[in-house]
Amino acid sequence: MALSGEVCVVTGACGFLGETLIRLLLEEKLAEIRLLDRNIRSELIQSIDDCRGETKVSVFEGDIRDRELLRRACKGAALVFHTASLIDVIGAIEYSELYGVNVKGTQLLLETCIQENVASFIYTSSIEVAGPNPRGDPIINGDEDTPYSASLKFSYSKTKQEAEQICLQANGELLRNGGQLATCALRPMYIYGPGCRFTLGHMRDGIRNGNMLLRTSRREAKVNPVYVGNAAMAHLQAGRALRDSQKRAVMGGNFYYISDNTPPVSYSDFNYVILSPLGFGIQERPILPFPLLYLLSFLMELLHVVLRPFLRFTPPLNRQLLTMLNTPFSFSYQKAHRHFGYCPRYDWEEARKCTTDWLASVLPTERQQINLK
Repeated sequence: MALSGEVCVVTGACGFLGETLIRLLLEEKLAEIRLLDRNIRSELIQSIDDCRGETKVSVFEGDIRDRELLRRACKGAALVFHTASLIDVIGAIEYSELYGVNVKGTQLLLETCIQENVASFIYTSSIEVAGPNPRGDPIINGDEDTPYSASLKFSYSKTKQEAEQICLQANGELLRNGGQLATCALRPMYIYGPGCRFTLGHMRDGIRNGNMLLRTSRREAKVNPVYVGNAAMAHLQAGRALRDSQKRAVMGGNFYYISDNTPPVSYSDFNYVILSPLGFGIQERPILPFPLLYLLSFLMELLHVVLRPFLRFTPPLNRQLLTMLNTPFSFSYQKAHRHFGYCPRYDWEEARKCTTDWLASVLPTERQQINLK
């Protein structure tokens, strides 16, 4: 069931996932797409202007914690895709800011949806809500019913988990017009593709290291990343399904893992697969054994605490990040397929080629900038 004729809101519209989702939504012949972000890039508006057809594209620029902004963006809308989030895995962002955007912003947005009779709400959660836990207990091809003790340590993971719970608990809330709000949460794996700042960061590190990628993951620590186009497609298919009363009843209050057919591989080896066509190699083994890296991470975290009153020091590695990079952690998307028909649009070969081609297009500029420093 297509979304034609609907008014949709996309928060985090200029983000990596949000922008890809917008381009998919433009294929749906919606009445209006409302872009909400702290800073709306003019080049994004220009790039979608030629392909929007009859769809109206409106801009709502500002903070997700601004009630009046949210009220204006949601008024008359039928569906909200809440992709906006602060992402931080190294402790660079203060917890109060993470909480304010990720948790408080989600709460305010849900309250606004209820006040403005927005019928459907899709929350972009994260695989990091599931774990891995500090013990590094693995999950291989898990699903939504796989038992696991997460014991989250990342501030980012904690705020995403709390926001997800708020979202799912809001399912069934009465709207002012007497209807009911339907909510669900999507938990994508690590998202890659053109525009991914993490892959770009690894390429930059490789350039500085003489075209040799750093190994921070053991080969056996396999995960299953998801291509950004497929993560966006899952959101679109979930939005379509929520228009169907029977699927709405099934989906409401549920979370779904979103992966695709990208072959399971460690984070470090994934970077190598994407970047090796551009002439990058990879270290055979980490610079230090895992136990020593873990100890070093602990000492850097301790230094961070000691220096905090005097100096802003962000360790490049911490124990939870090291554990995440070295724990087998993969999940199936079959529940999403059963409940709302999610099927990846892009196969692995196309996803890999698009990602590598994008990196190739920015590589000369990245080399030049790094060599000038």
